[in-house]
Amino acid sequence: MKLNEIGRPKGSNRPVKRRGRGGASGHGGTSTRGHKGQKSRTGGGVRPGFEGGQMPLIRRIPKLGFTSRRKERYQIINLDALSRFPENTLVNHEVLFSAGLIKKRLPVKMLGCGDLKVSLKVEAGFFSKQAEKKITAAKGQAIVITDAGPKTRQRKTKGTQ
Repeated sequence: MKLNEIGRPKGSNRPVKRRGRGGASGHGGTSTRGHKGQKSRTGGGVRPGFEGGQMPLIRRIPKLGFTSRRKERYQIINLDALSRFPENTLVNHEVLFSAGLIKKRLPVKMLGCGDLKVSLKVEAGFFSKQAEKKITAAKGQAIVITDAGPKTRQRKTKGTQ
């Protein structure tokens, strides 16, 4: 068998239904739409999700949970990930980003999972108590950056002055 001998499967090239071309087209005067009703009219039909007046599924199922848009988001790094850096290195946001440990411009929070065997100067927005204890035990420094948190919007209160 050669490529030029392979034929198309039967029924793969069906002729297109030519609608709206009168009775001789084989689709009648109504063009396969039937008689009367919303779906027979031009522009007629129902929107997606419409179930004929029955309460739609999207409104019947329970809505659970809530995602706050003002939630403080962090990038979490465990101490065992910092053992790859050499002794007395300043580990800050740029160093962590270039090492591939963080991906976004979000504040970093250090957690105390694992052991730190080298002494490092670590700059981060937040430290857990365990992480801070382990960094100082390895003769390193835990430096808290004050502007690392997400910017909070100040609300103006109306009324009282």
